[in-house]
Amino acid sequence: MRRSLSPTALAATLAAAALALATPLAQAATPSTDAHVTTVRSCAAPTRLDVMACKALKVTGGTVKSAGAERALTGAAAPSGYGPSSLQSAYKLPSSSAGSGRTVAIVDAYDDPNAAADLAKYRSQYGLPACTVANGCFKKVGQTGTSTLPGADAGWAEEISLDLDMVSAACPNCKILLVEAKSASMANLGTAVNTAVSLGAKYVSNSYGGGESSSDTSYDSQYFNHPGVAITVSSGDGGYGTEYPAASRYVTAVGGTSLNSSSNSRGWTESVWSGAGSGCSAYDAKPSWQKDTGCSKRTVADVSAVADPNTGVAVYDTYGGDPGWEVFGGTSASSPLIAAVYALAGVPSSGSTPASFPYAHTGSLNDVTSGSNGSCSPAYLCKGGSGYDGPSGLGTPNGTAAFTG
Repeated sequence: MRRSLSPTALAATLAAAALALATPLAQAATPSTDAHVTTVRSCAAPTRLDVMACKALKVTGGTVKSAGAERALTGAAAPSGYGPSSLQSAYKLPSSSAGSGRTVAIVDAYDDPNAAADLAKYRSQYGLPACTVANGCFKKVGQTGTSTLPGADAGWAEEISLDLDMVSAACPNCKILLVEAKSASMANLGTAVNTAVSLGAKYVSNSYGGGESSSDTSYDSQYFNHPGVAITVSSGDGGYGTEYPAASRYVTAVGGTSLNSSSNSRGWTESVWSGAGSGCSAYDAKPSWQKDTGCSKRTVADVSAVADPNTGVAVYDTYGGDPGWEVFGGTSASSPLIAAVYALAGVPSSGSTPASFPYAHTGSLNDVTSGSNGSCSPAYLCKGGSGYDGPSGLGTPNGTAAFTG
């Protein structure tokens, strides 16, 4: 027997269905407010363990504090959000020929069909050297290194554009390898990490994460134990709390800051971004080079860079109906930035653990001493302070010296 809905119930059902159809799946998360702007996640939060979500946050409303920063520095017309000149200035990065010939790999899920064209537009806008398939600078492969690519996804395409643009901004002379996993499972993304390393990348950025699981230590050995390779991972965008693979003891976990121009001697100030992930791993052992006492196991993060959407970065993305120039934040921005800084710093020594390098050069980082991402005990795990703290790690780049070893 078929039961009829009441007029009220029918109206509610139709409204819910309309809303579901109007909201892209990858952006189904409720928009959040960060100070003066509203944002939406590019990737929906994962619903089960061992499946990852990208950490890109797209600004959908309001005016970011970084809106006119690039124009103020260069005097040239520029999109809203920090661009290469701002980021190179904030972190004292060399803008000449540093990084030439070195390959930074980006690992993401699904395909961005417009990746090459959008990357070309970003670099042209800021006067960066062309980085194309034709000139050998840019290469895109599937998770096993072949030309067979996964299906496209608009949310992950935003993540890919953000990643490619941040590597370009920090290291304009680096080559870029994009490895696209066929899904967001840890197994497929991990396979893509292995492929990136096998193809010669010494710097691999991963702007995704998910809940920790008892499988993490096996994932460590399968996918992330690559001596002599700098592997960076976003710490997360949900505030205090730990994600994997940022919790892996073989990676550099990258937290997030709010970055603002200033009249001080540096020209910039930073504080902990409230969304940056941090905390104690439930499974991963503490690496020998990490000496804080509040976690018996691995502590997140190690270092940090700009991630606050309110002080967001300019990104060019057109796939899935995106308009082109947009502003993004999230630790998805800070991970590729730090991977590019490692590339600027030089090739890691054979057999080394690049995640340990900053711990040997703490004086070559900008200490982030204010701000928090929640409440916790001991307090340093969620609050900025002198020396090491969870959300910003040891601090942000002050040149490249902290990333050598």
